[in-house]
Amino acid sequence: MTILRLLPLLVFIIFIPNRMFSQSEVRGQIVDKEHQPVSFANVILLNAKDSVSVIKGVISEDDGKFLFEDIENQSYVLKISFLGFADYLKRFEVEGTTNLGNIVLQESSDSLDEVTVKARKPKIERKIDRISFNVENSVISSLNTYEILKRTPGVIVSQGELLVKNRPATVYINDRKVYLSTAELEQLLSGLNGESVKSVEVITTPPARYDAEGSGAILNIVMSKNPSIGYKGSINASNTIAVFPKYSLGTSQYYKTSNLNAFANYNFNAKNIYKNDESNVTYFGTQGSESSIWLGDFKRDTKNYAHSLNTILDFTLSEKSSLSLSANLNFTPKNDSDLNGRTDIYGASGNLDSLFTTNSRLENEGKNMLFNADFSTSLGENGAKLSAQANYIRYDENQDQRLSTTYFYGNGDEIRNNNIVTKGMQNSDIYTGQVDINASMGSLPVATGIKYAGITSNSGLDFYNSSASRVEGLSDALDYNENIYAAYFSTSKEWEKWSLKAGLRGEYTDISGISVKNGLVNDQDYFQLFPTFYAMRSVGEENSISLQYSRRIERPRFQSLNPFQYYINENNVKEGNPSLVPGIANKVKLNYSYKGFLFFDLYWDRVDHSPSVLAFQDNQNKILRTLNDNLDYTQQFSLDVTYANFVTDWYYLYGYVSGFYMENQIYARESAAETHKIDTFSAFLNIGNYFYFGGDGTFSGNVNTYFLPNILAGSYTYEDPQFGLDLGLRKTFMDNKISVSINAEDLFKTMNIPMQSQYLNQDNGFYAISETRRITFGIRYNFGNFRLDDNSRTIKADEETRLKERQVLD
Repeated sequence: MTILRLLPLLVFIIFIPNRMFSQSEVRGQIVDKEHQPVSFANVILLNAKDSVSVIKGVISEDDGKFLFEDIENQSYVLKISFLGFADYLKRFEVEGTTNLGNIVLQESSDSLDEVTVKARKPKIERKIDRISFNVENSVISSLNTYEILKRTPGVIVSQGELLVKNRPATVYINDRKVYLSTAELEQLLSGLNGESVKSVEVITTPPARYDAEGSGAILNIVMSKNPSIGYKGSINASNTIAVFPKYSLGTSQYYKTSNLNAFANYNFNAKNIYKNDESNVTYFGTQGSESSIWLGDFKRDTKNYAHSLNTILDFTLSEKSSLSLSANLNFTPKNDSDLNGRTDIYGASGNLDSLFTTNSRLENEGKNMLFNADFSTSLGENGAKLSAQANYIRYDENQDQRLSTTYFYGNGDEIRNNNIVTKGMQNSDIYTGQVDINASMGSLPVATGIKYAGITSNSGLDFYNSSASRVEGLSDALDYNENIYAAYFSTSKEWEKWSLKAGLRGEYTDISGISVKNGLVNDQDYFQLFPTFYAMRSVGEENSISLQYSRRIERPRFQSLNPFQYYINENNVKEGNPSLVPGIANKVKLNYSYKGFLFFDLYWDRVDHSPSVLAFQDNQNKILRTLNDNLDYTQQFSLDVTYANFVTDWYYLYGYVSGFYMENQIYARESAAETHKIDTFSAFLNIGNYFYFGGDGTFSGNVNTYFLPNILAGSYTYEDPQFGLDLGLRKTFMDNKISVSINAEDLFKTMNIPMQSQYLNQDNGFYAISETRRITFGIRYNFGNFRLDDNSRTIKADEETRLKERQVLD
């Protein structure tokens, strides 16, 4: 927090003196040869000494006029550029107020087609510690950011979660961690325009500079910069057709001067979400024989309204220093669900013994606010750089549930009715501060830094019975505090055909959790070291082989530590666990790259005490509990093959196949006091086809297929193979100002798969039927000088160059 207190002083010291001696102004008006005003033109003042250094920049107003204020008296070069006109250059002297009068732009003799940015093909770039999926200006950039993540090489979506190598992935944006729940992350990224995404980096073995937390990979979303000086914006809307309709409306605004880059994105989402859950539980008696079979059928109708606002302000304080302020605000004022279901109970003989119906109302209200400050400055003349950033995250959630259950005999006669009410809340504050230095130690580049992260969370659950009396034995509250202190060091070396990169991160963690109900105290403090190592060797001109290793930690999400209980019915409850402990992961990866388009990966990882979600059935009391718990361990081996190449000028093919073996070992809480291993052999196949019609990049399409026979999710496995087919079309009009798209997901409605957990005296399963088959219509309108970032150069696709890109050290 000290850095934040110093930032206003730094701004004053560095920025204010540069403005104290400015006193002149320069004005003028830009017109065409017909003397009509030219609005939104790029107007830049360059230093006359080199005609390159930018002093200031503005855009012309609607009437073609422009104004530079607070200009020092010296020589300048005025540069004006606009699409369809030749660049205008003029050297002049400023002595007091200077009026340049009317400036006439001449039409460019070059064809406008030469400055059209053609839709590029997404391409894969292999680096020493990551894969970069470059999507800027590609066909899939018409999708939102979340949909782009789902189409990123190696990413699997299972039960709404993004997986890489069958592990939950951690999402970063421009190397900044996103502190959001799974649902909030989807909401945020669904509202971000995919045309603002430059690439998605898949980092399966993250380097030391990243947090050690997370046994899965990092998905780092690299956003495009807005290099042009001026203003541009867009508005977008979409309509999704599924079981129920879904709508979104958003706008993005950009503004840039020579020392300010401003961005704001707002989205509103209105969703009516339908889900049908079919469940089965076979309960056993003390002798191991079947005592009853419970078959449930529940329908859930959720109405969700959500607002998200993302803002960024980048300030150029001086030639060496910059400051960035950003905020992510997510508000969900309404996330209400109505659940209606019926459970049939059959005896050992197969006859219907009894049944019960459940009606439930679940109301959630939440907000998540993140504020970030990032300062960087150059140190000395040897390229050293210091950066410091601080984050504050506020997470609030309120959850109320009213549950009514009516019990019947098998003949339909009513037995009794029961009502329960729960009221839950959680308030969490997260503070982080980080300082990084990049410098040189002799001929070796080095990076080092320190970080602090603190979490304070207070949550509670009040349970009321049918008579509206608070049940003390079922009500609870949790006070949770976590402090993490970290430091890291990394270096790299390149010579001849070799590239090496290594790092070491140390983290000390102090945790204190107190459950009010039973006085349970969960105090933990530990120190762990997390080494990383990467080696790459070039083989011939276009091939390479690499080895990667990293050690990671998988801390439980703070939302899973609270004592919230969510009842599907009185005998089916989901709950958190304040006694969760972190898991430790080790990963090894061996890769061979052939000519930059064919990749082979051999991969192994193991996570001890991995936090997971496990279902346990209490056979005596006939209760199914879905509990946040620790696995004993989980590990997997995989062999992956990736192909990415341009088959023709208009057809790009991406293929990914992963054959893997997974095993999970769990502690059988409701069975014998022993561990039990569950394993599977399986494969994941993903084929992406990208087409470009007409040759001008204005009409494009994609066809994506997925196939996954089986996977482990805690103690659950697939009952049937999973298959998916997605289609997309995109067309732009009016010189790329308007784009329309249509995307269809899961055309054959085959992505929903029954899952079953079956071991010892546990036999339960579910079939979650969500709205995976969806058709989304989208439209976007761009306005302002949205083309000016490319209007000073001719851009042509060079497929040969892309094919021959060499691997680089990141």
